[in-house]
Amino acid sequence: MKLLFQATAAAAALAVTSVLTACGASPGTTAPVSGTWEEVVAAAEDEGSVLLYSSQKPANLERLEKAFETAYPRIDLKFVRGTDADINPRVETENRTGRGTADVHMLTDATWVTNAAQSGSYSTELIGPNMRAPEYRPETSMLENRFALSSAAVFALGWNTEAVPAGLASPRDILDPKYTGKIGIVNPTGIASYVDLYRYYADTYGADYWERLAELKPRIYPSALGIAQALTSGEIAVTPSVQPLVTEVAAGAPVDWALPPQPWGTPWYSHVVSVAPHPNAAQLVVDFLATREGQTALNDGYAAALPDIPGAVVQAQDIAVPDTRDLTPDKVAQYSQEWARRFQG
Repeated sequence: MKLLFQATAAAAALAVTSVLTACGASPGTTAPVSGTWEEVVAAAEDEGSVLLYSSQKPANLERLEKAFETAYPRIDLKFVRGTDADINPRVETENRTGRGTADVHMLTDATWVTNAAQSGSYSTELIGPNMRAPEYRPETSMLENRFALSSAAVFALGWNTEAVPAGLASPRDILDPKYTGKIGIVNPTGIASYVDLYRYYADTYGADYWERLAELKPRIYPSALGIAQALTSGEIAVTPSVQPLVTEVAAGAPVDWALPPQPWGTPWYSHVVSVAPHPNAAQLVVDFLATREGQTALNDGYAAALPDIPGAVVQAQDIAVPDTRDLTPDKVAQYSQEWARRFQG
């Protein structure tokens, strides 16, 4: 049975992220066995289980679970799904106390990833062979040999086909009074990747884009997953930012999507946490994410880290990494406050 925990306070996420580079290695640090990859696999099978924390959507994680367990039937993969603001503080607490629960952590928070990769305190070096394959492009896909590119979220326009049969071509199409109260947007509070999304739209579609959209009284959701569900149910008619609705369209839901001319995206990186209870199985998971089987399972409607993956919309290496200088905890907190005044004031 999978676990799904609720959002924690955004302030907690901001407070603990700021200390990433200051923390030393925790007393509970673990590591895979020394030896060949075959010996790591054997040790992982002896461990028998592995736990992934991820902000990917549940349907993709369920496919990943099945694919991994097909490749490694003696290892039970479980996952905890939440936003980065949910998960990152938990990883930090486990690291600080030396009491690890997660084995692998998959996230999009570029500032967290950059700081953690540079500090070396939160991760074990990656040793899997598939991350060294030329088609994975390790020179651009690996950070400090601790974080591996797994995927990238690409945000698209989305609409309910019963309400908007003609569809949308640009985020500016949504700035129409007829959509008042029927627009869905994500809440960026405490989530660096969503703050980057808002800034990108303002830079690309007009400095007043969000001010004009706020006048149309949009509905606010904690994640793009909630927006997709609201589009399907007809609770909203349009959104300027939702992950491509590949699964929903295939299932016959009354929705459709299109990438705008200049889409925004954010990469997901995965790492083996330094206090992993199952360090060998954790290495297998991150390595499996660099295989064609792992990429196919994870990336329906996303950007894949390997070429020619069925269901992937673009390649993850082609998605620009956010500028972390503009996504410090203080700047994310400041933008979150400005956003709240605009949309919730």
